[in-house]
Amino acid sequence: MLKGWLHTLDLFEKCEKFTAAREVMDAGIYPYFHALSTYQDTVVTIEGRRTIMLGSNNYMGLTCDTRVMDAAIEAVKKFGSGCSGSRFLNGTLELHNQLEEALASFLNKESTLTFSTGFQTNLGVLSAIAGPRDIIYSDRQNHASIVDGNRLSFARVLKYAHNDMDELREKLERSPADAGKLIVTDGVFSMEGDIARLPDIVALAKRFGARVMVDDAHGLGMIGENGRGTANHFGLEDEVDIIMGTFSKSLASLGGYVAAKENVTHYIKHNSRPFIFSASIPPACAGAAFEALRIMKSEPDRPIKLKENGDYLRAKFREVGLTIGDSETAIVPVMTYDTIRTFKIHHELLMAGVYCNPVVAPAVNDGECLLRTSCTATHTREQLDEAVAIFKKVFDAA
Repeated sequence: MLKGWLHTLDLFEKCEKFTAAREVMDAGIYPYFHALSTYQDTVVTIEGRRTIMLGSNNYMGLTCDTRVMDAAIEAVKKFGSGCSGSRFLNGTLELHNQLEEALASFLNKESTLTFSTGFQTNLGVLSAIAGPRDIIYSDRQNHASIVDGNRLSFARVLKYAHNDMDELREKLERSPADAGKLIVTDGVFSMEGDIARLPDIVALAKRFGARVMVDDAHGLGMIGENGRGTANHFGLEDEVDIIMGTFSKSLASLGGYVAAKENVTHYIKHNSRPFIFSASIPPACAGAAFEALRIMKSEPDRPIKLKENGDYLRAKFREVGLTIGDSETAIVPVMTYDTIRTFKIHHELLMAGVYCNPVVAPAVNDGECLLRTSCTATHTREQLDEAVAIFKKVFDAA
């Protein structure tokens, strides 16, 4: 009687119906997974072509610094290729402890705890620190790792419009007084290159009894004294409760960290499932990050040079008539608006010798597509001038 009535949905049906990427591939403008055959530097080789790199997060220019590479090699020689376990068990090296102590000192926090990746750090911190009885207030432009960490926490999540302090205040006002409250925001926003309104956030947190967490993945090295990040930039290190960061950008490695009071990191390390059940940072990555941090502390001209290059790139883009977003940092978005137009322009730029990052929905809202450019402390003015000239030529022809 029921024959033919029930339909079993094949789990892989969604895979068969996913054609969007292949259509872009067939059009010859697929922008992803282009392979480098050289160091991650200001100029690279991509698929045999000399290419100015304006799409890297290598803000301090340290990924190919021989001191950082030598530190990674020495760490492997001393500790081996991997840790074969989690920090919670056999996977803690003295190098991890040394790195955490150095980070805590640099960030003026009591304690830090390292994670295997930056993405995992947000998953691990938010899922441990917030729960079903708590409320997380999250900027709508926060990184995807915050979005997923919020979900994993099972807390109630209230999103507020990007940097909109009036909407944040209204949501705080309507929340139960006895709920645990956490305001979480990027410090430097990764697509827009603008900075969180941290003084206003801290003031609202004090008024409504909330804690504050800043994702400073892009803030470290970018702003603040010696590149100490967003909280330092505003003189609010003592007012920000949790600072999260990553090693994959200014620190030229792979991994992540959280900085807070010791009792907070102590709680996280004993309650964060992503921390407890993941293998620890490999020796090479820890050694490279440790050396990159030492260089950043001892060479304060690098963050200064990065800021100067960002200011220069913004001015040059405006000079040739390109529309850029509200950037305040070395991340400079060039507006393209439409998805296919974004892919076409990205392709032409790549063919002409410039790499940048195409950003389309859902990373940004529909109609707000952009090309994310970012410079490093080691870009020369000649390289930036050459890249801007190529941008102008491609946009004029688009």
